[in-house]
Amino acid sequence: MPEKTIKFEIEKQNKNSIRFKEIAEDGMPPVLGSIYVQNWFAGKSKHIEITIKTED
Repeated sequence: MPEKTIKFEIEKQNKNSIRFKEIAEDGMPPVLGSIYVQNWFAGKSKHIEITIKTED
């Protein structure tokens, strides 16, 4: 099962959520693009990481 950790940086803050944009690796297309994370979880974070594990 391959596993990948994707890094994100803050793009825009909304009333109840924060939009994060993916920091793509050199020469590779984005895996997820932009994601929204609720304010209660993200807090004042400027960067987050998400790990994805694929299964057969």
